[in-house]
Amino acid sequence: MDNSSTQMKAVTIPEFGEAEVLRAATMPIPEPGPGQVAIDVAYAGANFAEVLYRRGVVDVPLPFVPGIEVTGRIRAVGEGVEDLTVGQPVAALTIVGSGGYAEVAVTSSDLVAPLGGFGIGMDVAAALPSNSTTAFLVLDRVARIEPGESVLVHAAAGGVGSQLGQAAHLLGAGRVVGTVGRANKIETAKRFGYDEVILRDQIADAGEFDVVVDMVGGPARRASLDRLAPMGRLVVMGNASGAEDIGVPANELWFTNKSVSGFNLAAFAAAFPKATGQALRRAVAAAATGDLRVQVETLPLEQAVEAHRRIESGTTTGKLVLEVAAL
Repeated sequence: MDNSSTQMKAVTIPEFGEAEVLRAATMPIPEPGPGQVAIDVAYAGANFAEVLYRRGVVDVPLPFVPGIEVTGRIRAVGEGVEDLTVGQPVAALTIVGSGGYAEVAVTSSDLVAPLGGFGIGMDVAAALPSNSTTAFLVLDRVARIEPGESVLVHAAAGGVGSQLGQAAHLLGAGRVVGTVGRANKIETAKRFGYDEVILRDQIADAGEFDVVVDMVGGPARRASLDRLAPMGRLVVMGNASGAEDIGVPANELWFTNKSVSGFNLAAFAAAFPKATGQALRRAVAAAATGDLRVQVETLPLEQAVEAHRRIESGTTTGKLVLEVAAL
């Protein structure tokens, strides 16, 4: 967009509700503060996190511009930013303050990964900041996976699930199994590095695992705990089923030598921006070599409502990306 302009196009959440509440709007272009950069957005990833913002599950001020990840070119740099330059192509997490569904987004320079020289299209790279970064952080920093360990991942055909299976093997895992909710997703999930893919209701027959990653919740959470081997770790990072919370008795963990941890990318990125940025750059490098594959489908920003409907339907595989501007 024109750098002399003071206004930009965006998609906003003016009120909480169903997908139809999303509205196109014109608003002032944000400026970067100290340690921040402004990015002319080319593509914005569409994620379940943005659905939660829209539903009001996460308390955000209205009107609110969703969008936790983008690709584009650096528009301006704030005070103290020395390693990024205007015009540089980048992928970035905008998850701390959101704002990716817009022509310009602002984020911490620590949460930015340069794309120059990697040969990755900006549409593909827009699928990396949230899901791929999460996959490395969950397995490496939270589960502390060891070489040869077994891993079970729920929602294996989804955006983050498609990355967790591949990241597990890159980090040295042995057996890696994914679960899906529908039989027509099994073959899709198998293409993302899983040794086996099963229906979620077959988990009782899947054996034991050192690490289980659950973003589904409900009955899958209780079943996941039951499938942990001694010293096994369950990582909770979502509740896509919308089910009531599942309590885990502390005494059960004590007697069985199991542990449960939580991971929230927004909270982690706010507390540990440098570590988050390192994981993002690791993901970009892995995607560039072909070690990490993403499946992307692109919709124009004007179809954000459709993107949200499809995410909520549970029928998507891989990643939906919104085209904001062809840079």
